[in-house]
Formats: sequence, C-alpha cells, structure tokens
Amino acid sequence: MYSVTRLVDVPGSDRDRVHDDLQRLAKGCGAARHLVAPTLAGSRNGGDLLLHLRFDDAADWTAVAADVDAALADPAITRVNGAGYHGAPVGIADRPLGGVYRTLLLSVAPDTGADVLSRFEADLQRLPGYVSTISAWQLSRPDHTVGATPWTHVFEQEFSDSDGIMGPYLMHPIHWAVVDQWFDPECPNSIVRERVCHSFCPDPGHVLR
Repeated sequence: MYSVTRLVDVPGSDRDRVHDDLQRLAKGCGAARHLVAPTLAGSRNGGDLLLHLRFDDAADWTAVAADVDAALADPAITRVNGAGYHGAPVGIADRPLGGVYRTLLLSVAPDTGADVLSRFEADLQRLPGYVSTISAWQLSRPDHTVGATPWTHVFEQEFSDSDGIMGPYLMHPIHWAVVDQWFDPECPNSIVRERVCHSFCPDPGHVLR
C-alpha cells in the first residue's frame, strides 16, 4: 500500500473550515482508508490537524496529489510537514483495536552507515512488541517529503488511547533504555537530527488496519 501523511498548522479561527475541506477531499479521493482529525495535547511539532491517506498503490495517490496539494495551499495554512511512503501495517495479535493514531517523522544524519541504520530500524521494530498499548504499527522510508526537514523515516502506531502514549510507551524501559539512545543528542549513539514531528489524534476508524 501507499500512504500519505500531512501535519497541518492552521490558526484556530480557520481550523474547523480547513478540517471540513480536508475531510471532504479525503472522502472523495479514492483512498482505501483516510483520517482527518485535530491533533491531541502532547503532540510536538505535530500540527493542528492530521491528514492521513492510505491508497492501494502509488498510482492512486499520483492521480489526486495535485488536488491535495491545492487544498493544502489554503492561505490560512501556515505550515505543512509530511511524507509519502510504501509499506504495510503490522497488527499485533490478541491486542484490542486502538482509538489513537500516532506518527513520528524523523531524519537521521546523512552520514549514518548502513549497519548502524539497520540496528536503529531493528530497535524501532522491536519496540511495539514490548508496549502493550500498541496494537498495530508500520516503519517506512519515504520516497517524498514535505516541510523544511528531509524526513528519512515515518514510524506509525495505533494506540489504545492517548494515555497509552504518554505513559506505557514513552516511559517503558524499551523506549528510554534502548530507543532513546538514537535520539538523545548527548548519547554517543545518537543519529537522529533536526527536530522530530510527534503527532497523534483520535482514530475511530483504525486507519492502520
């Protein structure tokens, strides 16, 4: 499948209108799954609205990309970060469907060696198995990015709820003892550069399923 994620900054006075415009576009664009929702408290550089479209293949996205770009050129929108990427979500058996979609846009240092990059990706892929509040996930390398940062990875999860992110996920030993070493600039193993976009929103339709 092919996914497109956009994190949209828009002032409160225009937020409802832009949300409704994007919702109409998402419903009519031919995406197999779609999500348009306000981001939740705790998001960091995550935008005010989150748009996620999941297509059967990249050609379906190409057919509507200009329409999406035109909608996101609305004068009220002050910033957009995002990416487009191939991949298929991984569901975790015996865990209930979650109600919150979370995405992390990140960029690793361009001089990162292939072996180090493989270990980094392996650690991210291990993480969902340890965090009981995650029911589905996907790790992808984008083929196009939007925003000031050239994103190298998109890491998505379906969580039970927002508390499942702020507590069991961010405070789990697998996170702070294993994964954080790649992000913490004070750690010699750090490879993640620039800022990250950590964004999450309600997802009653389970867009990763």
